[in-house]
Amino acid sequence: MGSSHSTHKHHHHGFDPERDAKKIHSACKGAGTNEKKIIEVLSSRTSEQRQQIKQKYKALYSKEMEEDLKGDLSGNFEKAVLALLDLPCEYEARELRKAMKGAGTDESLLIEILCTRNNKEIVNIKEAYKRLFDRDLESDVKSDTSGSLQKILVMVLEATRDETQQVNAELAEQDASDLYKAGEGRWGTEELAFNVVLAKRSYSQLRATFQAYEKVCGKDIEESIKSETSGDLEKAYLTLVSCAKDCPGYFATLLHKSMKGAGTDEETLIRILVTRAESDLPAIKEKFQQMYKKPLAEAVRSDTSGDFRKLLLAVLH
Repeated sequence: MGSSHSTHKHHHHGFDPERDAKKIHSACKGAGTNEKKIIEVLSSRTSEQRQQIKQKYKALYSKEMEEDLKGDLSGNFEKAVLALLDLPCEYEARELRKAMKGAGTDESLLIEILCTRNNKEIVNIKEAYKRLFDRDLESDVKSDTSGSLQKILVMVLEATRDETQQVNAELAEQDASDLYKAGEGRWGTEELAFNVVLAKRSYSQLRATFQAYEKVCGKDIEESIKSETSGDLEKAYLTLVSCAKDCPGYFATLLHKSMKGAGTDEETLIRILVTRAESDLPAIKEKFQQMYKKPLAEAVRSDTSGDFRKLLLAVLH
């Protein structure tokens, strides 16, 4: 899926980075901050265009736009604005760094980002990570995780998934029977089979494999994973499976969880809406509507407030 469908809104009255930079500057200047203006500019531009606005801003005012905005904004609105100012790969690199820095590692976040991205996205994240922190993402992941989780994450980080559309039915049967043998009873010694299949096969190939697996095994692959593994490894495998089956559905489910019950997980909300805005957000919205019988925008509206709400709704528009 290209980004063609997401660009229709971005070209009203021609893009002029200088005019946008000036708008943001005047929105930050003086007594009050004009949040409406900031929302208007940032939400109607592509990620690439926002990079140009940042460059223009620096050229005009000898200051980083982020720094000025940071000084003027706060809370979730500030977090979302700063997220929009990064390229998605940079933002993801920052999130990964945050997940591993200091004591304790946020494994769920590593899994959510690394197990759902295509090869190109992984490569971009690795490069951004190096550029921003002068560190190697793979080495950091290796030193911050261990055992089975480490093995699957390192394999996903190689970014060598087959991305062709052809399905090889024989391979699907073979993989399915390997997975069946690996999973039933001899688990632990055989997770390599799972890693290779889940990290290297194309999504269409995996869908065929999962169907074959059900035939061989009489239950679906998720059930086997749930009964044979636990903790972070289970989470990583289930994420890889659900992305192969239906990636927009995976993100729709995460969004729903982030807003369900008491308290909203704003970080997840920001992360998904901002990083998927120019890839599969239209498909995620469609899926959300199907699964939860209400528009994503409506869920966001009832779960957020103030300028944060306005900005997210503008991104969703």
